[in-house]
Amino acid sequence: MNQTSIPKNLVCLWYNHDAQYAAAFYAATFPDSSVTAVYRAPTDYPMGKAGDILTVQFTVLGIPCLGLNGGPIFPHTEAFSFQVATDTQEETDRYWNAIVGHGGRASQCGWCKDRWGVNWQITPRVLTRAMAAGGAEAQRVFSAMMEMGKIDIAAIEAARRGPA
Repeated sequence: MNQTSIPKNLVCLWYNHDAQYAAAFYAATFPDSSVTAVYRAPTDYPMGKAGDILTVQFTVLGIPCLGLNGGPIFPHTEAFSFQVATDTQEETDRYWNAIVGHGGRASQCGWCKDRWGVNWQITPRVLTRAMAAGGAEAQRVFSAMMEMGKIDIAAIEAARRGPA
């Protein structure tokens, strides 16, 4: 990799020791995602040995990232998440099920956590549009969303329409 192919800005994600596996999972799960480089430690360091994978460059949905195998010192929190906009229930289900079904955990309101502790918001665009509408529509949709784990697009659309 030459110097001009190194992104000016990227998201650095701290992993215990398996950044390469996480990057490969993201590349296999999301479009416009790939593993672009793997770098090994040139010498021993506090959390590893010379030759261990130290960093992994990858993209997730077009976002350049760097996975750092820094050890267990700094776990991921909900203070950072990837928000993935979806268009259909099938797409929502596919991403949600891939994350949760690959050792992750489901949460509320479209949030889930992958097996490495990275947080994801799988957010249908219909939900975002309804919230942006404001007023009674946004109130109904927000109330419906608060009862969900994975977002149910049909239920969001029903809440947008209001009582029959």
